[in-house]
Amino acid sequence: MADVKKVVLAYSGGLDTSIILKWLQVTYGAEVVTFTADLGQGEELGPARRKAEMLGIKQIYIEDLREEFVRDFVFPMFRMNALYEGVYLLGTSIARPLIAKRLVEIAHETGADAIAHGATGKGNDQVRFELTAYALDPNIKVIAPWREWEFKSRTDLIDFAEKNQIPVPRDKVGEAPFSVDANLLHSSSEGKVLEDPAKEPPPYVFMRTIAPEEAPDTPTYVTVGFEKGDAVSVDGVRLSPAELLTKLNELGRDNGIGRIDLVENRFVGMKSRGIYETPGGTILLAAHRAIESLTLDREAAHLKDSLMPRYAELVYYGFWFAPEREMLQALVDRSQEHVEGEVRLKLYKGNVIVVGRESPKSLYSDALVTFEDDRGAYDQKDAAGFIRLNALRLRTLSARKRRFS
Repeated sequence: MADVKKVVLAYSGGLDTSIILKWLQVTYGAEVVTFTADLGQGEELGPARRKAEMLGIKQIYIEDLREEFVRDFVFPMFRMNALYEGVYLLGTSIARPLIAKRLVEIAHETGADAIAHGATGKGNDQVRFELTAYALDPNIKVIAPWREWEFKSRTDLIDFAEKNQIPVPRDKVGEAPFSVDANLLHSSSEGKVLEDPAKEPPPYVFMRTIAPEEAPDTPTYVTVGFEKGDAVSVDGVRLSPAELLTKLNELGRDNGIGRIDLVENRFVGMKSRGIYETPGGTILLAAHRAIESLTLDREAAHLKDSLMPRYAELVYYGFWFAPEREMLQALVDRSQEHVEGEVRLKLYKGNVIVVGRESPKSLYSDALVTFEDDRGAYDQKDAAGFIRLNALRLRTLSARKRRFS
């Protein structure tokens, strides 16, 4: 990449990406453009701008992408009820395609030759960033410093920072206790004190939720309204996508909801242990499944559930902009046409309990399911023929088994 003259860097303002910024300047002699996305990570972004300016950056992009993140990435994923390996709500995975998309767009806007990211060579994020970039621009150049530079340890990084007048926070001198990624959907913590999956995580790891045992003794009730599969209101108040997820996060935080301790299979082949907190997402998933239980046809619901693991894998692996994910999304979105109504939930000490659901497009029929007089809505005698027909092949198999056993 000797011809790289200008690079757009995904920049958090932290120590690692500041080192990367300087390393790009030194190694490539390139002009660096920084891009910092506000995805609701809960951090002030002013310091990122000031640090970029201190390092001589002229073009600094700091963008509030919270609404786009929830509207165009989180909500479509939640229409599928996506869970990777049955547990993980994909909070980090779903943020990466948006960041990478803006990196490519900014590269086009500024005439940059390449984009750069701070993902390591062991993780999933390098794959997610780069698959997205190549899907959107097949000719884009991608620089991944962790796969290129000569640094072998945290000490090497800090030595480089000190030699280049990059401020090193006190808690970053030596080994960090664990690595954190956060956005409006979740926070994830990995590494160091969490690397032994046999040991319970220390309490200070959790930053988005109170401990369930410390949650109030009185339950909190909340009603979530849906239209076309997307949540649109909380307790009757219509909210924008980002506002709604923020509200659910607050309710989940205060009731100790959304903690998981997961050993997952990374795309690159290794297992890793992570601590995830997804308070609002956990509430949203329970509410969405509840409203679907009223409004989705049985076979449509079962088909959707059978496709969910494949969809979740595509998101986790970084194939958000791949045709197969888009095909599945079209199917899912079609299924959500009549998914509307309200779900009432009880939040209590880490639990999300569905206590009521209603919809003007409900397929639930009192007349069909009642144990009382159904006034002819269902003839129970019809079930005998239904069972005989479904048992025909089983009876045939059983007869052959008897003949030859």
